[in-house]
Amino acid sequence: MCAPGGNAVSDARDAVLIDALLPQTQCTRCGYSGCMPYAEAIASGAADINQCPPGGAATIRALSRLLGVEFRPLNPANGRETPPAVAWIDEARCIGCAKCLAPCPVDAIVGAAKYMHTVLAARCTGCELCIPACPVDCIELHQSAQQQPAPEVRLNRARYEAHTARIDARAALRQREIDAKKAAAPRRAAGEP
Repeated sequence: MCAPGGNAVSDARDAVLIDALLPQTQCTRCGYSGCMPYAEAIASGAADINQCPPGGAATIRALSRLLGVEFRPLNPANGRETPPAVAWIDEARCIGCAKCLAPCPVDAIVGAAKYMHTVLAARCTGCELCIPACPVDCIELHQSAQQQPAPEVRLNRARYEAHTARIDARAALRQREIDAKKAAAPRRAAGEP
């Protein structure tokens, strides 16, 4: 594995291997915007291997073996290891504001503005990002022995990439619309069509 300050090609290759060991919850508790940015930070030496609460000790051990570094317990500053959980929406309290949709990194919440929302438990990674977005506190995490198994890492990554691409495309479209309005404003002020 590449030591801190290694070359960019090695760091990128190492980041892919590191990312493959991460749980792909995309929870941001590691301090990075997702699992791949965290993997890139580990590969470059900017982050330690013990910052992933969802992966916990098992992921830290796997990263330790892969990178040939000493195992360290989970950094408590990043949270604590807990059993897998799934978000649950109290449908009686849901006001249909849709504020929980965008933060969900794997599109596990479905619904539309002014309609009740629900969580697709089979897709939920338990990232908790939807909880602070809810203005009426109707989202909770539930842990259950009957809970469905965690979604496959490969599927989590694909859903996250699709979600991110869609959000980026919307932001780019919105920026083009704003730029067009700004460009048209001086012409309108001058009486031009």
